Amino acid sequence: MTELTVSPFSVRVNGDPHDVPSPLTIEGLLRHLGRNPETPGIAVAVNDAVVRRADWAITALADEDRVEIITASQGG
Repeated sequence: MTELTVSPFSVRVNGDPHDVPSPLTIEGLLRHLGRNPETPGIAVAVNDAVVRRADWAITALADEDRVEIITASQGG
């Protein structure tokens, strides 16, 4: 039986370093950070490229990726 090896790697989220488990998708990162990926008004970019919400569950992150998570809010 083959075991899946999980080794942590580092990503930057909104400029701050985070050690995360591998493999990890954008959806998994949001959950790891305690955020609900189903919440409306969240946008995510990886290495300066916006990733469609429909692709969060299939977009794998890699060591040293730069992730920006933006949450829209109302106000004036």
